[in-house]
Amino acid sequence: MPMIERHIQPLLIRLAGQYPVMTLTGPRQSGKTTLAQTVFPDKPYVSLEDPDIRQFAQSDPRGFLAQFPDGVILDEIQRTPELPSYLQTLVDQNPKAGRYVLTGSQQFELMTQVSQSLAGRTAILRLLPFTLAEAQTLRPTPLDLPQTLLTGFYPRIHDRQLNPSQALADYFSTYIERDLRQLSAVHDLHRFERFVRLCAGRTGQMLNLSNLGNDAGVSHATASAWLDLLQTSCLIYLLPPWHTHTRKRLVKTPKLYFYDTGLVCWLLGLREAQQVQRDPLWGSLFENMVVMEALKDRLNQGESTEMYFYRDSDGHEVDLLLPHAGRLRAIEIKAGATVNPDYFKGLKKFAALYPSACDGGCVIYGGQENQSRSDWPVFGWQTLTKRF
Repeated sequence: MPMIERHIQPLLIRLAGQYPVMTLTGPRQSGKTTLAQTVFPDKPYVSLEDPDIRQFAQSDPRGFLAQFPDGVILDEIQRTPELPSYLQTLVDQNPKAGRYVLTGSQQFELMTQVSQSLAGRTAILRLLPFTLAEAQTLRPTPLDLPQTLLTGFYPRIHDRQLNPSQALADYFSTYIERDLRQLSAVHDLHRFERFVRLCAGRTGQMLNLSNLGNDAGVSHATASAWLDLLQTSCLIYLLPPWHTHTRKRLVKTPKLYFYDTGLVCWLLGLREAQQVQRDPLWGSLFENMVVMEALKDRLNQGESTEMYFYRDSDGHEVDLLLPHAGRLRAIEIKAGATVNPDYFKGLKKFAALYPSACDGGCVIYGGQENQSRSDWPVFGWQTLTKRF
């Protein structure tokens, strides 16, 4: 992969000067290994996916780690759950900053190990797939919006110019066959896959778990467990609603998104860019991309991942609320390529209802041109990375 600088790289370098251990988490194929090797080119690299290496690390962890007195990059650290405990002893003896770099794709298991053994000794960073700006650096001609949504943001697809449908089919198959079997016993894989596809059909919608379980033919408890599994393995993201202490009736149900729009398109059976633009979920797919861009921006800056949407019982809604200096920036997301006066209704209503909470905001839409409006500026989708 070309050595493009990931937006999280300055944060990783800064924290590596403060902590003895760096922990990189995130979805499979989000670029964690490449990032670690790029930032720390002089460190030995070891993949714990290799059965022989893993067996050595498990049977003789002290001897295994003794090979790397100056530190090492340990890839897929969750494959050796006991190793962080031995790292704790080593970094307590020698707390030199930036010594060890751990990566792992399975968020829950990895975070459990890290929190138990390396609390206070490691900085934890989450790397998601490419931002829009990162993906565009690998292409001489930027993709149009439908193709961007269809292609998604996994680095390998952009780096190797892969057919996204085939690459994402392989990605999902790998998830089912490897990660799922390690994370949990899902006995009915066919029904689970149907459940994931049903989730894709609800992208950008408020989560109704009972309805989702009924459509998938599973109990509420199973649907809840499977949803937790999809969150744990960084496939889906739940955006919580914003609450206030006033008596105004606000919804309390999160909205469902995926970490990658390309995977949503594949799960929906969309294989061509023209299909994406004609699909009933066109607006939701665009909204999904913008929400993920905001999340990536906050993660890459080392900020809180706290984000919300707003909806009240009267139907007033703002797609995204971003905490900023103790207040909230309100962002409306519209896939249309022409600015419509209706785009501003939710923003104006929120600002009027909660003037002390609202710190301005903007509209991000599917067109190209930015518009400088007095209260609510409008930004085209290709510049959205600069708007959070």
